[in-house]
Amino acid sequence: MNAFHKIFTAAAAVLLLAGCQKDLPPREANPDANQPPLELKREIEPLNGREPLEKSELIRRTKSFIESRGVFDWGEADDFTVWSAVIATDSIISLGYQPAGFAGLDEAIHEIDVRSGEWQNLRRRLINYVLERYRRLYPDRNWRTEDVVAFGEKPLPYLNLRVWDYETLAHLRNFTVTRYCEPMGFGIDPDYGDRSDSGCGGNMPAPFVPSDHFHTAPQGATFSWNYIPMRIQRAWKAGARGAGVTVGLIDTGNSPDQAKLNDEFSGGFSGNRTIETLGFHTPCSWFFFCENDGPYDLCGHGTSMGGVLAGPFSGDGAPSGVAFRSNMISIRATEDVVHNTSAEKNGVSDAYYYLGSREDVDIISMSLGDLFSSGQITDAVNYAHNQEKMIFCAAGTSFSWTTFVGVIFPANLNNTIAVTGIKTGSLNNMQKCTSCHSGSQVDFAVTMEDQNDESKRPLTLANSGIAPTYTGGSSVATATAAGIAALVWSTDLNQSREEVFDRMKEASNFYPTRDSEFGWGRINAETAAQ
Repeated sequence: MNAFHKIFTAAAAVLLLAGCQKDLPPREANPDANQPPLELKREIEPLNGREPLEKSELIRRTKSFIESRGVFDWGEADDFTVWSAVIATDSIISLGYQPAGFAGLDEAIHEIDVRSGEWQNLRRRLINYVLERYRRLYPDRNWRTEDVVAFGEKPLPYLNLRVWDYETLAHLRNFTVTRYCEPMGFGIDPDYGDRSDSGCGGNMPAPFVPSDHFHTAPQGATFSWNYIPMRIQRAWKAGARGAGVTVGLIDTGNSPDQAKLNDEFSGGFSGNRTIETLGFHTPCSWFFFCENDGPYDLCGHGTSMGGVLAGPFSGDGAPSGVAFRSNMISIRATEDVVHNTSAEKNGVSDAYYYLGSREDVDIISMSLGDLFSSGQITDAVNYAHNQEKMIFCAAGTSFSWTTFVGVIFPANLNNTIAVTGIKTGSLNNMQKCTSCHSGSQVDFAVTMEDQNDESKRPLTLANSGIAPTYTGGSSVATATAAGIAALVWSTDLNQSREEVFDRMKEASNFYPTRDSEFGWGRINAETAAQ
């Protein structure tokens, strides 16, 4: 039995089970029956009985592309390869659309109402196209919208559809109204499994922390050693502490056991501020069964980033965050640091849309990424950027399977600010951290690893308690840079995003030139905040 037949058999079994519970309503008439058919950009290459490519072959092909050209774009693959990738995963696709003749979507995406006439009409026609195809292919089933639409209706111009038929997918990819059509759940994992545990290390307190790995303020609060070369503590002394700024953190969630990121968020010297913890990660099995799995961090990465970004400045010895007076919105969007499943891509795009829609949000920090681009995440990033949000993303942190990669997605996008980590030492001969990525798309660098001791990395909050834990990679560099942006913004809340960026840029060591690997270079927080 080939992969397609296995998938359809599973789908049919679920439908039969659901059908036994109640009588299905009669099939609705197709409201698009009198409209002209959707036009194709080109003729579709027939399948001619070909079996889908094995996942091992798909990995070989996509990895070869990434090694030679960088982040993989499904738009450059042929219909057969994309269909094979869809079949190899959960058969959920992301379909970006726009009415015929519409131009400049990236710049206007925040102004579009997808519930309005032509947008809603096009969305319905695309869904009905799939429904009518399946009704012809599988006439014994009473196909309904909820059978083919995953994750519900979206506020941006894309759909998530369950598609496993080759011709259906090929047509969807080649309609003139289609912007992109790509698999959501395909990725390269360390063991070529369905998901990655990358970046999830438990976030437990370190058993021993040498005295030169932290500093203690007169108030009794501690802060990580790398704040000194970044001049963060000097920015604090000058009064820049992040007050009045709200930062959105898209990550793996927030530990309910870490009081400093819950009830004690406003404790110590952090003043009156707020924290919100939300969950947008919704694992979805076949057809009807999707359930949000909450805001809590099961990985540890989100909690550690929250500690770096905005952990409170308290007198009990817990490690302080950079912007310890800022408000924070922590969103669980993924299971780990690689958004390589359908649920994770959906969670990340929903999080960007949500934070972009919040008027009180100034900065978004995301220390997550992937080797594969995603059209709908790009749409959501563009939406948030067009709503004047300042978006920081991690340039990438290597594991054994990603050492060949440059700047990852979405840090490689024009509307994000890419950050990487560097070692201590001469700024004229800058060295990236042992596991960090660099490249022409990097904007800023953050000191976060000792050049003589790779284990000397930044300190942050563990999943519980006040004892610190270590974190690293471009993840911590990104959260640190976003925190510095909050410090700079807090000196004048009427500043624009561009003014904040310019102050950070002009306070970096390579300015007024730009380095080919590290952008504007390492930020001097004290200078930027003046």
